[in-house]
Parts: sequence; C-alpha cells; structure tokens
Amino acid sequence: LAAGSIELLAQLAWSKTLLGFDFDGTLAPIVPRPGDARVAPGSLGTLAAVPLGAALLFLGPPYVWTAAVLLLAVGTWAAGRFCRDSGRSDDQRIVIDEVVGYLVTLAAASPTLFGLALGYGLFRLFDIWKPWPIRLVDRRVHGGFGVMADDVMAGLVGAPLLWLATIFVEPALRSLGVPLGRFG
Repeated sequence: LAAGSIELLAQLAWSKTLLGFDFDGTLAPIVPRPGDARVAPGSLGTLAAVPLGAALLFLGPPYVWTAAVLLLAVGTWAAGRFCRDSGRSDDQRIVIDEVVGYLVTLAAASPTLFGLALGYGLFRLFDIWKPWPIRLVDRRVHGGFGVMADDVMAGLVGAPLLWLATIFVEPALRSLGVPLGRFG
C-alpha cells in the first residue's frame, strides 16, 4: 500500500468505529462498539474479530499475517493519537489491539472452528493474565505502540501453543470422531 493509502485507512479508523472508539458517537445506536461495553470490552473486541479471522484463515496464514501487520501499523498510529489527544493510556475503548493480538495467535491455527475457538481462548488467557514478559511490556512501553505491544506479545505466546494443539490435539479429536468444523 502507498503511504497515502495507509494514512487514509488510519484517518478512517480514527474517525469512525473501526477501532472501537470515536468522539461523536454518531454510529453508536446503529453499530455497537465492543470498547463501549461495561464488562469485558477486550473479550468482546476479540469476539468481534472472529469473523475476520475466519475469513483470513480460510485464505491462508500469509493473509492472516499481512492483515495483522497492516492493522498493527494503523492501530499504533490511531492508538497513539487517541492517547495523546485524550490524555489516557490504553483506554478500554481501543480494541484494535485485541484484533491484532488475536490474528497473531490465529496465524498458527488450522482452518477449523476448533482453531478459531482455541485461538480465542489462548489469546484472551495471555492477554488477561499477562505473564512475564507480557506484563513487563504492558508496564514499560507506552503510547500507541505500548497499547498494541502487550497484545501482540500475548498473541506470540498463544500461537505456539495453538500450533501444538493443531499438531497433537486435533488429530486425537478427529480419531475420536469429534467434528472440528473444518472450513478451509
């Protein structure tokens, strides 16, 4: 993408609800935003990313990685702008970090409902728990990249576990006759 295209995507993300936040609320009655939820906005933001993850996973891991990198760039810019303009750091209304973290985890999945669900569970586990080094990054890295970095790390921790489940657990479940919902 050309630099102008990335800037246009970032402006769109900032101005409407694509990233889960805006200031005018004009679409709020029509398009509910996960970041506005009073309970579990990160989990709802991740859940909202499942259809995107499924579509990308159907196309293949390179598409998952490409989307994750592009959304990381746009999300870093938009989250940095939000943090700077609002004076808040890592506001719950910002959910693009969950989308990117989930996609990073999902890049190791097989195209099955099992992979989508386990990827969701593993990403949320590490994003909420924040074991070392995720906790260290969460506490020490600030600004737009700081908003995104701990979720990317949670995805990077979850991905190898999801890959191992794809290699060892999925075949065992298939041998037991458990339908895994393959879609790719």
